[in-house]
Amino acid sequence: MQISILGCGWLGLPLAQSLINKGFLVNGSTTSTEKTEVLKATGIHPFLISLSANGIDGDMDSFLRESEILIIDIPPKLRGENSESFTDKIKNLIPYIEAAEIQKVMFVSSTAVYADDISHSTVTEDTTPNPETESGRQLLEAETLLANARFKTTVLRFGGLVGEDRQPVKYLAGKENLENPDGPVNLIHLEDCIGIIQKIIEKESWGEIFNGVAPYHPTREEHYTKKAAALGLALPVFSHEKPSFGKTVSGDKVEKILGYVFDV
Repeated sequence: MQISILGCGWLGLPLAQSLINKGFLVNGSTTSTEKTEVLKATGIHPFLISLSANGIDGDMDSFLRESEILIIDIPPKLRGENSESFTDKIKNLIPYIEAAEIQKVMFVSSTAVYADDISHSTVTEDTTPNPETESGRQLLEAETLLANARFKTTVLRFGGLVGEDRQPVKYLAGKENLENPDGPVNLIHLEDCIGIIQKIIEKESWGEIFNGVAPYHPTREEHYTKKAAALGLALPVFSHEKPSFGKTVSGDKVEKILGYVFDV
């Protein structure tokens, strides 16, 4: 089976490598000419493709041709001078997917589509999304566009992404007066991201929404203090002057429907 991965970045590249190891043929896209050699060296068929609000630059037709599954893993880039409409990028992509007659699409979204509150409520896939950030709003718009297209889309709403080379605590180490000490953390390790995606493919779970969040929700103060100590970093100092806020994102559906067991 052939799979196309749109966006071979922090998650997409190791995901592609894992799928190749399981016998899949993988087309992978990058926006960097230099990175095409990295993709090729790992057994990925590389394509130089860039999505913009105005159109698509690259051979999208060949990238999608003969693939049974498309995985979309391109984050919204809404900061800085080069920010563009992520919603428009997805609008431009959909006709290509339909023309290629791909029926199975996976879209990597975020738990940012759910609102935070001071009650630390638990949200599930049945909770009505109410994003508070522009990134969350455009991700939700993209989810809706894909859900209404002529193919089945499974949406993966991942929590905060962590891995050996990606530790958010490094940005908090040694800082003082950090807010929201009692807010729950909703994180997921790279290995679990890959494992869940592989389970969705294995179980043929298309047309679904899954929260990808590890079943551990310590407070921000507890988690980042412990993590800093484990990594030998200066401990962050939190302030309790203001009320904490946040949400606990349930990943129970991943465990119940897919039978996935979190590794990390």
